[in-house]
Amino acid sequence: MESDNLEFILDHFKNPRNYGTIEDADFSYEEGIPSCGDVIRLDLRIKNNKLDDIKFSGTGCAISQASVSILTESVEGMEVSKVLSFTDNDMLEALGGQVSPIRFKCALLGLTVLKKALIEKKSAP
Repeated sequence: MESDNLEFILDHFKNPRNYGTIEDADFSYEEGIPSCGDVIRLDLRIKNNKLDDIKFSGTGCAISQASVSILTESVEGMEVSKVLSFTDNDMLEALGGQVSPIRFKCALLGLTVLKKALIEKKSAP
């Protein structure tokens, strides 16, 4: 991992953006990776079919926590349909494209949780 990219990841890990909870969230979703113990919870508020507010909490390695911080910055204000089309490659690019393949699960946990949350909300009555 290049020095600039490492600094970027560490900055998001040490100073996470959008960390916390949304008291009046439309819905929340939590999931983790049992094999390593990383857990991410997302609180979401949707307004006019856009992701109006997004906050996260959880525990885990620097990669999982930094990636969800970066993800929240990337998708806040985005239309739900566009968020659902955000790909694994988009997420890896947002991380600087230099995540080791053995850390992909950690890097993609936030995106996985976000998509599952939106799909579950969409299918709810």
